[in-house]
Amino acid sequence: MSTIVKPFDGLLVISIEQAVAAPLCACQLAEGGARVIKIERAEGDFARGYDTAVNGESSYFVWANHGKESLVLNFKEKNDAYLLHTLLKKADIFIQNLAPGACERAGFGAAVLREQYPQLITCDISGYGDEGAYRDMKAYDFLVQCESGLVAINGSPEGYGRIGVSVCDIGAGMNALIGIQNALLVRAQTGKGSGVQVSLFDTAADWMQVPFLHSEFGGKAPQRAGLHHPSIAPYGGYVTKDNEILAISIQNEREWQRLCGEVLLQADLAVDERFNTMIKRVENRLLIDDIVNALFSKKTRAELEAVLKKSAIAYGAVNSVESLAQHPQLRRKSVTLPDGSSVKIIDSPIRHSIIPDDHCFGAVPTVGQHSEEIRKEFLT
Repeated sequence: MSTIVKPFDGLLVISIEQAVAAPLCACQLAEGGARVIKIERAEGDFARGYDTAVNGESSYFVWANHGKESLVLNFKEKNDAYLLHTLLKKADIFIQNLAPGACERAGFGAAVLREQYPQLITCDISGYGDEGAYRDMKAYDFLVQCESGLVAINGSPEGYGRIGVSVCDIGAGMNALIGIQNALLVRAQTGKGSGVQVSLFDTAADWMQVPFLHSEFGGKAPQRAGLHHPSIAPYGGYVTKDNEILAISIQNEREWQRLCGEVLLQADLAVDERFNTMIKRVENRLLIDDIVNALFSKKTRAELEAVLKKSAIAYGAVNSVESLAQHPQLRRKSVTLPDGSSVKIIDSPIRHSIIPDDHCFGAVPTVGQHSEEIRKEFLT
């Protein structure tokens, strides 16, 4: 059997991390073959205590920390600071998402470290960046969703809606990974490391480009529309005869004509002056929704799926989390828990031909599980 060669094999990553953004970034590096040493306080990453959903372990921690080694270290203490410097001297990547200025005050600021260790790639993840009036604001995911305007365009017309997963944390972690990969490519050409800075707010603000541009140049930001779309119609979820919800998305005139003629069986609607352009359909969304609802309420989900598929109309079910768990497209991967048992979690969205489908992506460490071994390895 051939040996698996992964893209980050041989890289040493030191990560002073907590919560989601930095751990998720480092976990992707671990899955890619890097050795990741997670530095924790004596009480551990506070994400360990978010819940006990996975056989007693935190769902957040299992998701973002498998495949790592855990080292308990207090870099404010002289001997531990020396150990951290010893690790960084041999490291390729240093990631941290502590409060702004915490690493600098302890002598581990990114610029200083790159001067000491020219090969080192540093990555600082923060809430609002390292400058400006919001620099020291606490920046939990929900708060950044609010500050960035994400909440303002989510939910229904009746009220705001928080996005139900930690999307700003996730996005910042993935942006950090992209930045690190870019820095690795630069280092391959120059031999020198460089610094990456990512904030949750910048990540969310970037996603707000289209609403922002509508507001700046169109005079009005998109309004909250629930399952509907502010500039596309028909687009949304419609209740079927058997109380399921099917979503459809009609994004061009060909699809609109097929929907009218083959699904609604009202071909004349396609040329009706109230509906013959996307702009007019959005203006008359309520009329269109009444027409679509009239059909959907008389047919079951299965009946509608058959005709929508035959007519090449884009559709999807509004599934529950329980339905997702049974979804035929859902892929899973095996992760080992601290007690030695294994569980199947959702697989990485990135598939690579060198990684077999049954590959195990490593164990979830206990707090300080590898402290003694790491200290012996790097201090002797």
